[in-house]
Amino acid sequence: MEILVNGATTYCYTGGKPFDAAKPTAVFIHGVLNDHSVWALQTRYLAHHGWNVLAVDLPGHCKSEGEAPASVEEAADFVAALLDAAGVQKAALIGHSWGSLIALEAAARLKERVSHLVLVGTAYPMKVSPALIEASLNEPEKALKMVNVFSRSTLAAPPSALGPGTWVYGASLALGRRVLRSNAAVNVFHRGFVACDSYTGGEAAVAQLGCPVLFLLGGQDQMTQPKAAQGLIAAAKAKGLRVQVTHVPVGHHQMTEAPEETLVAMRNFLAT
Repeated sequence: MEILVNGATTYCYTGGKPFDAAKPTAVFIHGVLNDHSVWALQTRYLAHHGWNVLAVDLPGHCKSEGEAPASVEEAADFVAALLDAAGVQKAALIGHSWGSLIALEAAARLKERVSHLVLVGTAYPMKVSPALIEASLNEPEKALKMVNVFSRSTLAAPPSALGPGTWVYGASLALGRRVLRSNAAVNVFHRGFVACDSYTGGEAAVAQLGCPVLFLLGGQDQMTQPKAAQGLIAAAKAKGLRVQVTHVPVGHHQMTEAPEETLVAMRNFLAT
């Protein structure tokens, strides 16, 4: 599905079902050097079980036009504009890694327009190694391989992730290369890492939340270690929000390493 947002064509995957703004809506936001496809199992399930799904390609990524966001705040403004353009008054926001920071910041700004907030593989501050930031700019292929090793606890994910015989490590490399090459004007790899590393609004965003929050963390995550989410968790609980914390015994790509567990946690949380 294509939607005109801020004058640019934006692609949203709808899970194989026609978009219907009258249904409850879930917006899925990907991380650095990813696109809508990382949510394949979760989006299709929700779309076939009563939810309206918008799994977005962020601006300047793959099928979406526009300027690639240079900060979490810019991307959060885009999410708000996306809801307006799609005619969605209220939505659940679901974000992975960089996308989790975008979802958090957008939820703080949208307030009562957000019904649920799901933060997958989140951390705050989400500091990125200077070596990775430098490599993403000057040696992106090297950085891509490093990230894919750090992001996974196994090279043999369950068959349901992408289908029997799928090599998840190779598939992730191919996706990263495709996303990087989709934008000839901007290095979205480097820009996304800098946006993660530079974001300082986490505590202020939590203070503005008014919706329940699910923290979906990978027990073996080396990119955003579970302990790095504890500050956000504590702040959300202190504010009196309904907070759920779910750990899955995998790495940073919970959606493909533990697809069923990730889906069940999301499904049960969104049902409340």
